[in-house]
Amino acid sequence: MIKIDVITIFPDYFAPLSLSLLGKAQDKSLLEIAVHDLRDYTHDVHRTVDDTPYGGGAGMVMKPEPWGEALDALIAKASEPPTIVFPTPAGELFTQTRAGSLASLSQVIFACGRYEGIDARVVEHYRARQDVAQVLEVSLGDYVLNGGEVAVLAMIEALGRLIPGVIGNPESLAEESHGTDGLLEYPVYTKPPVFRDLAVPEVLTSGNHAKIAAWRAGRAREITQDRRPDLL
Repeated sequence: MIKIDVITIFPDYFAPLSLSLLGKAQDKSLLEIAVHDLRDYTHDVHRTVDDTPYGGGAGMVMKPEPWGEALDALIAKASEPPTIVFPTPAGELFTQTRAGSLASLSQVIFACGRYEGIDARVVEHYRARQDVAQVLEVSLGDYVLNGGEVAVLAMIEALGRLIPGVIGNPESLAEESHGTDGLLEYPVYTKPPVFRDLAVPEVLTSGNHAKIAAWRAGRAREITQDRRPDLL
């Protein structure tokens, strides 16, 4: 089982994690997710988590003290040194490979930043800690979100479905986009055989499994070449 902790100033953002396959995975104790409110680790009446940036500039920066207390509390409860993930547009690209590596861990902490980001000393401090396995700064892509919550939802969905037992048919993981062959997925079809004058490719109704496999492999390669040639 993998234990996931999420630190955020918007705990309600993560309600969808109780739905669908990830909700069932938690019911079956394949996955444990706990969401923590960063403001619980503040000590002023306004529960302040941000302040103006040194050096000037627009926006606000998340203060290091609440993050230090929140992360220390979770690390102290961990059964082994956890991995801490900071979603940031300045991070390395989150990939299926990274999702798989996270899914193989037993303890992951996601730190959802907001505003102009988290004081850089937080990452620096926990990278140097012996009771932390690793610190990752990860980006979903070349764009900016209002905060880390959406990114963390996507990452948990991506890694969660790779945990053994979460997906009913594990073979489906091999043939999907970014699967074991690294290609994008081929087109898929279901009944009826004709939809608004568009017919299902004849090969898929032929019953010839060798031809079907060859067609799917060819289409997957064509689509990858057209949309993501960098993957080839």
